[in-house]
Formats: sequence, structure tokens, C-alpha cells
Amino acid sequence: MKKIRLYQNTVFKVGDKVNLERNNEHHLLKVLRFPVGNTITLFNGDGFDYQAIVISTKKTCKVEVVSQQKNESESSLDLTLAQGIAKGEKMDFLIQKAVELGVTHIIPIQTERCVVRLKVDKVAKRIDHWQKIANHACGQSGRSVIVDISLPQTLTELLNESNHNGFVLHHRATDNLQTMEKQSKATILIGPEGGLSNAEIKQSIEAGFQPLLLGKRILRTETASLVAIANMQLLWGS
Repeated sequence: MKKIRLYQNTVFKVGDKVNLERNNEHHLLKVLRFPVGNTITLFNGDGFDYQAIVISTKKTCKVEVVSQQKNESESSLDLTLAQGIAKGEKMDFLIQKAVELGVTHIIPIQTERCVVRLKVDKVAKRIDHWQKIANHACGQSGRSVIVDISLPQTLTELLNESNHNGFVLHHRATDNLQTMEKQSKATILIGPEGGLSNAEIKQSIEAGFQPLLLGKRILRTETASLVAIANMQLLWGS
């Protein structure tokens, strides 16, 4: 039977009998029709995987935690993606794949050329949607931590923070990852459809972000983000 790995925001210890959260219960019982006696893997973002046996499916789905193992899947590179908000499913795809590739934090950025303009009353719902995608991707890819999706920021708000070791993607840059020193922590800034404006690139560089070249070709935002993350993980991560 297919190995099942589920995220649940619960503190676990061996011997605990735990009721699964409603969405996990629905997936296990209604979608997979998972039988009593079979084993699943639970994780809560604390760096461990917990093996659990399904002990009851009446009214609620209850499992017993039987073992705990350290999960060593995380990269040594602490990588934040500051992503210009892309349209609809593109942003969903970006978040899913960025999590699979090992980013530790995602900051949606509102830039000049963003087609999507999130209304104040819609922000919480959108963040919740993106966080669910990230949580599922963590489970699917075997991550041991949960990738946090921040509230959207403007570019100025991002640049005003002082803790970035920042890189801004720019097709006219001269330096690429192979010419740069290895980093243990980095933030990669990538524009939405249409890219960052010249003024935004200048603002980012003046704030200390290093311009980064991925190649001679101009890439779509969803391609650029994933290529940058994959190459940073290959050269700087593990």
C-alpha cells in the first residue's frame, strides 16, 4: 500500500493516542478508505517523523504513535524566496515546487507589474490557501519542517528589513552563482510576470541585493524561481 505521510499541528510522543484533524481524517477514510491496523507517518514540523497505527475509524479516526525518527531531509542552505505575486495557478505552482526544492520561507511581494492586487479582506484567505499548498508539499516531499508563507509585503517593506543576504534576478547582471562565494543563508528576489521594473532593480541593488544572472535567456517567473532555487541548492545546499 502507498506510504501515507500527513502534517498535523499537534505535539506527538510515543504512546499517544491521537484523533486526526478533520482534513486528514477525510483524506484517509473517505478518499483512501484506509483500514484499521495500517501504518501512517505523521509530522508536525519539529524535525521528526512519527509512525502511527490506525486504531479506530468509528466517528473519528484515531491513531497510536508507536515510534519517532529524526528526519534529516533539510538542506544546509537557509533560503528565502521573495516572489512577486503571480496570477492564480502560477503562484500555487511556484509555492508547491519551491517547497519541494527546499526553501525555508516564502514572502509574496507586491511589485509595480503585479497583475494580482490582493484586497485587504481577501489576504487572510489567500495566505491560508497558499499555506495549505506548502504544508501538503512538505508532506509529499518528505520535509521535516513547515515552510512559512508570510503576509504579502511591498518591495520597500522587504528591503527595509536588514537581515537579508539578498540576490535579485537580473538578465543584465554579470555575476552568476558559479562566480559567487558559497552562502549558508540567502534571499532570492524574483519579479512577477513582466519582471521587476528598472527602478525596482535599482532600488534592490542600492539596498544591498546582489544582481544575479541565470543565463542569456529571459525566463518566465515560474521558470526563473525554480531554476534559481535548484541551482542554489545544488551549489550551496545539500
